[in-house]
Amino acid sequence: MTERSYTTRRMALVEALASKIKTIDGGTEFRSNLFNNVSPRLLFWDEIKQYPAIHLSAGLETREYQSGGYKDRFLNVTVRIYVDEEDAVLAIESILEDVETIIEQNSRLEYTDKDGATQCTQQITIVSIDTDEGVLEPLGIAEMQIQIQY
Repeated sequence: MTERSYTTRRMALVEALASKIKTIDGGTEFRSNLFNNVSPRLLFWDEIKQYPAIHLSAGLETREYQSGGYKDRFLNVTVRIYVDEEDAVLAIESILEDVETIIEQNSRLEYTDKDGATQCTQQITIVSIDTDEGVLEPLGIAEMQIQIQY
């Protein structure tokens, strides 16, 4: 098998980030408990069986070509959060804060590529955060757009 140093690593990155988000367990460092209900793929609202839930999906990936043949890769990822709480706005805010904590702690996220080699991201940046602002209460939804540079 040929080793490829500049191939896409979309699924490996999303799975590694989902694994870190699964550690949100209501412990002293977190404000919420996800009960390990995190999926590295997009699910629709009618597919959700347990709340709260977080689903990640890989989006647009771009390249920035540098000198010497080096390429920076940028992967956009959507983090979608679903809750069913009496105060959905507060529940969403707590989970968003916990996800941001995970991203800050793992900006150099370690992941395994298709060849089994351990790699690290260069940076994970939160691009935007949007919520339904309680319109659907007791249900709630939020979306965090992040960009992973690797």
